[in-house]
Amino acid sequence: MKSLQNLSLHTNNLSGPIPKTIGNLTELKFINLYANQLSGPIPSVLGNLKNLNFLELWDNQLTGSIPFSFGNLRNLQYLSLGDNNLTTEGIPSFICNLTSLTLLYLSRNNLKGKILQCLGNISGLQYVMMPHNNLSGELSSSICNLTSLQILDLGRNNLKGAIPQCFGNMSRHLEVLDMQHNDLSGTLPTTFSIGSALGSFNFHGNKLEGKIPRSLENCQRLEVVDLGDNLLNDTFPMWLGTLPELRVLSLRSNKLHGPIRTLGSENMYPELRLLDLSSNAITGKLPMSLFQHFRAMRKIDPSKKAPSDDSYGYYENSIAVATKGLEFEVVRILFLYTTIDLSNNKFEGHIPSIIGELIALRVLNLSHNGLLGHIPPSLGSLSSVESVDLSGNHLVGEIPAQFACLTSLEVLNLSYNHLEGCIPQGNQFHTFENNSYEVISSFSLSITSSTSRYSWTKTDQLLLT
Repeated sequence: MKSLQNLSLHTNNLSGPIPKTIGNLTELKFINLYANQLSGPIPSVLGNLKNLNFLELWDNQLTGSIPFSFGNLRNLQYLSLGDNNLTTEGIPSFICNLTSLTLLYLSRNNLKGKILQCLGNISGLQYVMMPHNNLSGELSSSICNLTSLQILDLGRNNLKGAIPQCFGNMSRHLEVLDMQHNDLSGTLPTTFSIGSALGSFNFHGNKLEGKIPRSLENCQRLEVVDLGDNLLNDTFPMWLGTLPELRVLSLRSNKLHGPIRTLGSENMYPELRLLDLSSNAITGKLPMSLFQHFRAMRKIDPSKKAPSDDSYGYYENSIAVATKGLEFEVVRILFLYTTIDLSNNKFEGHIPSIIGELIALRVLNLSHNGLLGHIPPSLGSLSSVESVDLSGNHLVGEIPAQFACLTSLEVLNLSYNHLEGCIPQGNQFHTFENNSYEVISSFSLSITSSTSRYSWTKTDQLLLT
């Protein structure tokens, strides 16, 4: 047994502490014990395994701190301790002695303290992932020394201060930059260069100001841009439509203003599947010419299978989505969650009938704007739609009878408009709550159908009689 080099017992139901006798297996190079139910502290005797290259203990119930003896593991390349209950007060400085390290995965623990400046000295680091912890302090520009870094994920911590501008210079090798849900301030980096490798750019939920950097259009591999819930003050970045792989664009809850002006190019946003511009101050008419470009929203993938995420390894794209009256995090299946959310803006004019051609849409939210006119019957062609919210506008006329064909529809909100006439019968309509049809009025309005009679009262409640 002492000559054992590979100990691989991952994805079982192993429980209890890791036995200290493992420290006697001095020839070990690989330890894979992830996805079990191991508990207790990480034994310090693991530091005796001088030949160890891979140590994967993620997704267990391990507690305590990272043993100081790990500083002896000079051949260690992969250190994966994420998804446990480690409570180290700060990332231990001896990690910087692990000069062979290429992957540092410490996600979803209770780690506190600051990001080590000396991490910038581990020249071979390719993956640094420490989201969902309690890390604090400011980001050091020393991270920009990591010229091999491909993934930097420090999201959902308590980091503050400005973003080092040199992050933009890392884009030639950096594929993922995720700083979502921290307390970062100042402006975004502006120096993204041609030939960028950046695929995911997520700063959702910070306090960033200024404009969206125009140099992002140099990042032709970008698939996800999430800058929602910040203080960005800009107009809609139509120029991002030149990115051929962009699938997700979330700019919700910022200070975007002015109309959406389209460009002359015929090939804009060809792969976009999720557009969230909610809770801004965007004005003008809904951009029919923009909807014309959304090629990926015009076709349904019958397989409904997610593409492989192997290229990102441990990292999973995730963004916040508001739908069906709830906000939740969508992970990995972003490409399936086809969404247009333009709610809580200052849009006016009519709803373009061309939206009905976006048959892959699952969520359509145009609520709380100043939209006028009738609901286009073409929206009845959205065969995959699960949630439609047109509430809080000035829409008139009847609910299109074609809506009865929407067999996937789970949530329909048409309240606080000026609609009249019969409520369509059949399929999903008998499942909707009364508040789907609440109206703003100072008078009574009767709505009848072949089976029921509905009446609006002065208290704006829908009553079945």
